[in-house]
Amino acid sequence: MRHKHSDYMHWSKTQSRARFNLATSGVAPFPFRELPIDVKELEINGDNSYGYPPLQRAIAAHHGVGRECVVEAAGTSMANHLAMAAIIEPGDEVLIEHPTYGPILDIAHYLEANVKRFRRPEENGWTIDAAEVRRCATPKTRLIVITNLHNPTSVLTPDSVLREVGDTARSIGAFMLVDEVYLDAVYENTPRTSFHLGPQFVVTSSLTKVYGVSGLRCGWILAQPDLAWKIRRLNDLYSATPVHLGELLSVAAFRHLDLLRERARRIVEADRKSLREFLAQQSAVSVVETNWGTTSFPRLSCDSGRNADAFLERLRSEFDTSAVPGRFFEMSDHFRIGMGVNTEMFAEGLNRITRALGRGD
Repeated sequence: MRHKHSDYMHWSKTQSRARFNLATSGVAPFPFRELPIDVKELEINGDNSYGYPPLQRAIAAHHGVGRECVVEAAGTSMANHLAMAAIIEPGDEVLIEHPTYGPILDIAHYLEANVKRFRRPEENGWTIDAAEVRRCATPKTRLIVITNLHNPTSVLTPDSVLREVGDTARSIGAFMLVDEVYLDAVYENTPRTSFHLGPQFVVTSSLTKVYGVSGLRCGWILAQPDLAWKIRRLNDLYSATPVHLGELLSVAAFRHLDLLRERARRIVEADRKSLREFLAQQSAVSVVETNWGTTSFPRLSCDSGRNADAFLERLRSEFDTSAVPGRFFEMSDHFRIGMGVNTEMFAEGLNRITRALGRGD
């Protein structure tokens, strides 16, 4: 029987909240009052049958692609669902990175794909080995799926590796789906979208993680025009039209992306400094460090003798501090923490992790 729910999303909605919430995956909400917009320009209804042209143009300009390649979606999760559903049929082989963001696997199973995996080994810094992907791919592979930045580790995959994996996909007639929702959290020399690397690339993203406007649910898919139209028609099954107020506010957000990103960047970089200081003092926790991204994926040392799930439950119940259990990324001795919400809260959350580790289980 195919999966019809997401254990991670259920946990996130019901179990993640705490006074010191390090279980976040995106930056702090950007205040509506600080978004330069004239509310008199807002309308409830508009011409958006297959997308709102000004928003499509804004997304296209942001990525340097044609408007015909842009499909609106309700956040990155829906974008991933639509893209995968338009590409694969039940029984098709889908090759997905390990570890990966749980809902990506949930979608593939829901669509009744034959899911295969390739490893991103921690001992290699969670990087993708293009040769490993090539070994795991078969003539039956219809889709290869990765996240970049990698969720949960924030590791960046460079264009050279993406191009090699894309070559593998092209050689077997497969598509390559790249979830780039965190990519703009590379604040210096931000890479351009991998969509430019070849027609086999399909990209999903949104404003939900890096820009602090998650409530707008402004997501999108980049695909070649024929596939993009197929995705738009598929979306007819899920909704008539998007919420037009959200589209108008998303256009306003695109006009001021630098303002939104820089506001969050200051918090993310301060939090990363606190994280590095925490890690330098902790022998019971280790992590592959990155210079970018809003998430980190620490591992509890085997020498500590701690069970990660039990530790995180006690952290929440006794120290009012939350982090995402690694089991949702198929790595049960790890946990994911998020940066970019509130520097004082983040620092105190790390302090409470230190206290919980010091007390023992």
